[in-house]
Amino acid sequence: MDDLTFAARRASAGAPRDGDLEARFRVLVQSPLRAGILRFLSARPGETFDTESLMQTFGRLRLDIDNCIRELADFGVVRRVPGEPAAYAAARPDGQTLTLLDTFLERRANVGVEESSPSVQRFREMIGRDEKMLAIFEWIRTAAKSDISVLILGPTGAGKEVVARMIHELSRRGPERFQAVNCAALPDTLFESEIFGYEKGAFTGAHDRKPGRLEMANNGTLFLDEVGDLSLVAQAKLLRVLEERRFERLGGNRSIQVDFRLISATNRPLDAFVRESRFREDLYYRINAFAIRLPSLKERAIDIPVLANRFLARYCAANGLSLDAKQLSPEAAERLLQYQWPGNIRELESTVSRAALSAPGRFIRPSDIEFLHATQLTRPEEAGGMPTLRDAERTHIIRVLEHTHWNKVEAARVLDISRGTLYRKIEEFNLEPPADDPRKRPRRPQA
Repeated sequence: MDDLTFAARRASAGAPRDGDLEARFRVLVQSPLRAGILRFLSARPGETFDTESLMQTFGRLRLDIDNCIRELADFGVVRRVPGEPAAYAAARPDGQTLTLLDTFLERRANVGVEESSPSVQRFREMIGRDEKMLAIFEWIRTAAKSDISVLILGPTGAGKEVVARMIHELSRRGPERFQAVNCAALPDTLFESEIFGYEKGAFTGAHDRKPGRLEMANNGTLFLDEVGDLSLVAQAKLLRVLEERRFERLGGNRSIQVDFRLISATNRPLDAFVRESRFREDLYYRINAFAIRLPSLKERAIDIPVLANRFLARYCAANGLSLDAKQLSPEAAERLLQYQWPGNIRELESTVSRAALSAPGRFIRPSDIEFLHATQLTRPEEAGGMPTLRDAERTHIIRVLEHTHWNKVEAARVLDISRGTLYRKIEEFNLEPPADDPRKRPRRPQA
């Protein structure tokens, strides 16, 4: 909508009373997103921004941005710049509206729970151009509205704990404690004492009473990282607590009531573990009421340069440098794109920090990240024609799948592995039937 159209609409509607206009403006800027867009555009009066760039800046879906921009334009504080794609810029209205706008811009921004959450800011830093991440942002906001149990799926280093903390901080339990437990690091002998706590004298060395993580998470959130690594014994004990919401400390006889929200995370294929009787089915359905799957970095390779530049800016800020003191050269960015990133975002961040530290000048060159490719799995042609074990495994699985015409039951029998293991390998190696194969289906998006 251009300025003339907006003026005509206002004229046809009649000039609102000052009190009505002020009330409408207060309602307009009550939304943190509308207020944020208005401040963002007003701080850059000579620039224009399309919907894509605003989606990138605010980490929101297109529909959210379009609705907010339309409402701001209808009020006359944002103008549409003709052309395709549509772009928007700050507007300077007349009269009372200008006074209200200037008063709003002079005030300190109202910071809501979402904007003040450290995990939200860190998660937005993880969002690039890939729309999968914007959809995940919406799933997180949905999950935070209730106490439903959430299961976060994704590879190591994809940001599962960041997502868990974000859900906690945006929920009604945000002011309470967030207790994170790494299940992979807990042997059966320590699980009970760590989760439930113990009484004085419960065992040799128990000199004092110690509250467990469940007790400390009361009214807050318990986060079980790598829940797929729990033993069957530990799973049974956890299931009882989830059903009854009460427990006893090790060596105690008093039942303790707890109220907590459970968030779990794993990089394991729990559905396959259930079929193989390695994970309890009843516990699986308890923790998997709402699932969120984080993509690996190689699934969103378009975001690698974006994320690398953000991590560079963070490194510079943390070390007292200007935000552009270190920059990626185009050649170095291309090298980053060629790498497979088995450690995902965590590996990318540490790689960028190491490269920034070792680069002598302003620009990070390909030679500054040579250490990265030294750790990359060698390709067959780089190893004198001898494939690596991983490459050989991938090639053999593809050969068997093609031989069985992608019949996974038959392929698992030929490979002498379980069907769940085969599904995990297919996902790990990102294998798909040929494009013209009728079995190839568009992948359903996962929450």
